[in-house]
Amino acid sequence: MKIDSQILDPAEALGCTLRALYRAHGYVHYRMSKFEEYDLYSRNKDFLVSDGVITFTDTDGKLLALKPDVTLSIIKNSRPLGDGVRKLYYNENVYRVSKGTNAFREIPQVGLECLGAVDDYCVGEVLWLAAESLRACAPQFVLEVSHLGLLKRFLETITDDPALTAALLQCIGEKNLHGITALCCANGIPDATAEPLRTLLRTDGSAAQTLPAVEALAEDIGAGAEAAAFRRALSIFDGYELQSQICIDFSAVSDLRYYNGVVFKGFLPGVPERVLTGGQYDRLMQRLGHAAKAIGFAVYLDALERLTPADAPYDADLLLLYDDSADPAALRACIAGYIAEGQTVCAARAAVPGARYRSKLQFRNGEVTAVDADA
Repeated sequence: MKIDSQILDPAEALGCTLRALYRAHGYVHYRMSKFEEYDLYSRNKDFLVSDGVITFTDTDGKLLALKPDVTLSIIKNSRPLGDGVRKLYYNENVYRVSKGTNAFREIPQVGLECLGAVDDYCVGEVLWLAAESLRACAPQFVLEVSHLGLLKRFLETITDDPALTAALLQCIGEKNLHGITALCCANGIPDATAEPLRTLLRTDGSAAQTLPAVEALAEDIGAGAEAAAFRRALSIFDGYELQSQICIDFSAVSDLRYYNGVVFKGFLPGVPERVLTGGQYDRLMQRLGHAAKAIGFAVYLDALERLTPADAPYDADLLLLYDDSADPAALRACIAGYIAEGQTVCAARAAVPGARYRSKLQFRNGEVTAVDADA
C-alpha cells in the first residue's frame, strides 16, 4: 500500500507506507520518550552506532540523555513475555553523531522489534518485512544476510582469544582475506586452519547458489545445526520474486557480544551506505536481564535523502490576488471551487518575492481575471 506523497514529503510518505506494512502483519505501534537515563547507554556503548550521546541534568539531578537508539529503550521497558511474542514497530527520531558531518543530528528512523519466544517463522517474517521495506523505498535493492551463530563456529576453529576474534571479525566485515591470513600467521595459526573461514567469506550470492556450499563447509567443522537454522530462516523467500534480491554475504557482521543468529543489511542503488540494518540480539536481551529472544531492524530515513525527488516546481498551482474590496465569503467560495478541481490555491494581496505559481489570477468584485505571469 502506497501513501500519496503530494501532501506528505517523501520521508513522511515512506514512513506511513512502512507503518501500514508492519501494522498489517500484527505489529503494534510503540511510543517512547525522547530521553532515557544516561546509564542505559553508558553501560551499552558498544551496541550503539555512535558513542556520542547528548546529555542533560534533570530537575532532580538525574543525568538523562536524548535517545541515540530505540532498541535499548524498548528492551529496558519490556514486560515479562512468557511463551508469547510481542511485535512492535516504531517511528522515532534518534540523536547521534552523523558519519557524514561528524556532528550531532536528529535522525528519523522507522523499524520493528519482535521479542519473546522467537521461532523460525518469526525470524523469517522479520527478514520478509525487511525486504518489503526496502522494496517500498525502491524497486531494486539488495538485502545482505549472514548468520553469526554459523560464523562464530568457523571463528572458534581458529581461536578462542577474544582480541584475535575481534580483529578477525573486523577483517571479515571488510572482506579482507589477506588480513585474515596475516593475523593467523602473526599468531602462529596454520594457514590450513584459516582456509575454511576464507572460503566461507568468498561464498556469496543467492541462497540457491550458495547454501549448498555453505552447508558442506559447515558439516566439515561440525556446524550443521547452525547451517540448517540459516536455511530455515531464508526458506520464507522460496518461490517468491523477492528471493532474487536476497544475497548471502558473511561480511555482514555485528558484535558477537550482542548479536547471534541472522544479521542483515539493506542497500539501494544510488545510496552509498546501508539504509537498513538488523539482526537477532538474544545476547543483548540476556545482558539486560530478559530470558527471551529478540530480532528487529531499523530503516534509516536520513540515508534516503539522495532518493528524494526534486522539490515541486511550484509552491501552488494558483496565486489568487485580492484587495480590500473582496468579500470574504465570495473569496472563500471561489477558492473552494478551484480546490474541488484538484488545484492548490494561495490567496494573498501580493506575491511573495521568489514564490512560484503555475498561474496568477485577480479576484475583484466577485470576478476572476488572469494576471500577466511576469506581473
